[in-house]
Amino acid sequence: MDEVELSTVVYLPPAEVYEFLIDFPRYANYSKYLTEVRQHGDGSPGTEYDLQLEWWKLSYTARSEVTEVNPPQRIDWRLVKDIHARGHWRVEEVPEEAPDGEGTASRVYLHVGFDPDSASSSALDLPTFVSLGWVIEKVKPKIEEEAERIVERIVADLEGEPREVDLEVHRTPDSV
Repeated sequence: MDEVELSTVVYLPPAEVYEFLIDFPRYANYSKYLTEVRQHGDGSPGTEYDLQLEWWKLSYTARSEVTEVNPPQRIDWRLVKDIHARGHWRVEEVPEEAPDGEGTASRVYLHVGFDPDSASSSALDLPTFVSLGWVIEKVKPKIEEEAERIVERIVADLEGEPREVDLEVHRTPDSV
């Protein structure tokens, strides 16, 4: 299983960060490749989301499911079709990381684990002469890049203004 894990510090308490993260449909505002999110449920475990992704000449709708929530620390999810993938958002209070003038801080982690070999070749309508293997090799590095972009945009929205975000990369895919 390949894994990506990033974290950054947000100058808010965990409960405020969690409430922001649990509103999953807004993620389409932060992603270059995620164009729409349709929610089926109230955000609790069992809620499913259709994630419309577009990249290059490909369009694909992934379906994710919330598998567990532990407010205000964690939201776990998995993809339910075409590829084995799961992940979580984790929020930890870290007041020692708050700069002068900020009352508190939380470290926000985004963790994604995926098995690129589990991808279903029938999931995509590929152009002639394009193999699923080629697509997977092109997409894997974009996953880390996209995770970084999403975290940076979320921090700006949470805090109300953009700032330089220090992203700490804890894990990258083995094959990238």
